[in-house]
Amino acid sequence: MLLDSSGLLCLLDAHERRHTGAVSLYRAAVRRLTHNYVLAEFVALTVARRVPKVKSLAFVSRLLGSAEVEVSWVDETLHQEAMALLQARLDKDWSLCDAVSFVLMQQRGETGALTTDHHFEQAGFVRLLEP
Repeated sequence: MLLDSSGLLCLLDAHERRHTGAVSLYRAAVRRLTHNYVLAEFVALTVARRVPKVKSLAFVSRLLGSAEVEVSWVDETLHQEAMALLQARLDKDWSLCDAVSFVLMQQRGETGALTTDHHFEQAGFVRLLEP
């Protein structure tokens, strides 16, 4: 499954109402995939939610060092493919980070995302967490 920023927040924050479900889904996943744009978005999200930076940055560091999580680093080709997807779907309010996720998921054959974001459903993927 792809780990999106909202899903990562659910994993990090034990007070988040979706925390238990996110932990269960994470533990059950055969594959855990994310990318550096998600990690950048996650840090911004935690700042907005007033999560202490020490806590969120330590969490990102653990993800980066984990053998359980594959972090894909967005290169120019993937970035351009995501930009092309955004250009092709001007009717959607998808972010560049979302588009990178969608392209990466399609390339890797992933169908599910640990996210609360309805944009994944719009793009034809399975949102694993309720909004």
